Amino acid sequence: MAVPLDPAASGVRPAARSGAAESAPPTTERVRRRRPWLWFLLPFLVPFVLFYLVPIAYAIYQSLFKIERTGGIFGQTQQVFAGLEQYANVLSDDTFRAGVLRVLVFGIVQVPIMLTIALVTALILDSAVARLKRFFRIAFFVPYGIPGVIAALMWAFLYSPQLSPIVAALNQVSTAPDFLGSNLILWSIANVTTWTYTGYNMLIIFAALQALPQEIFEASRIDGAGGIRTAFSIKIPLVFPALVLTTVFSIIGTLQLFTEPVVFQTISTNVTSGYTPNMQAYAVAASNNYSFSAALSVVLAVATFILSFGFLRFTQRRGAAL
Repeated sequence: MAVPLDPAASGVRPAARSGAAESAPPTTERVRRRRPWLWFLLPFLVPFVLFYLVPIAYAIYQSLFKIERTGGIFGQTQQVFAGLEQYANVLSDDTFRAGVLRVLVFGIVQVPIMLTIALVTALILDSAVARLKRFFRIAFFVPYGIPGVIAALMWAFLYSPQLSPIVAALNQVSTAPDFLGSNLILWSIANVTTWTYTGYNMLIIFAALQALPQEIFEASRIDGAGGIRTAFSIKIPLVFPALVLTTVFSIIGTLQLFTEPVVFQTISTNVTSGYTPNMQAYAVAASNNYSFSAALSVVLAVATFILSFGFLRFTQRRGAAL
């Protein structure tokens, strides 16, 4: 009869338990099996890093340098490290400060008007008495589908004193305002952006209205609430997140104002190359001063983030207080 050997006596170590095997560091194959979602993220992460994070990092890096010329006007140029000197130049630049002030005034006036029109239009389309809803949704969205350059050129034609039928009709009854003059050019541009983006914001708000449960409106009708009371007391508070979203988009778009003033620059001397911060960054880069243009872009991006994040925080605290 065979006698079982004692593992301790024979010097043979017992095999590791299954728990110890599980505690061993996972191999690459195990990680691949346990976390397959990592591979699904790659189609997003790779373009995000290459085309978003890398350009931002390079712009910040470029903004830390400056161009120095040696040997007079026709001497050689070289790029030297300047630290935060370019940012100090941006903040002290009168053209940049005037452009920022101009787009802030533009946004304070234009954004509330645009979003009010979009909200009212969405409420009308969502009401029970509205007809041809699909047609009007498409009709309001068509201006957003038109390229910004084409829209600006079309409105520039309507503003031109020599070509516009609107100006000609106004001259028949009274003196037509100078839509391209120094006092009205900013609001002429605001009219173009309002015409373009009202339908886009209206669709966002209208989609939020369509997602609301109908039981709420049935209960309000039973309680005797009319259409206007339902809109102000139920619909608008419930679509407040959509209003916040459209406002944030509008703030970002206001600080990035570029296409419309560039087109108007070709027909009016009142729009200069530094009319908006984006136009100034483009003009500076076109003159081969990439470091200053990068600093302009970084400062503008930081300002956009601060305003957008500040508005979100304000609305969150306001909502929590209510």
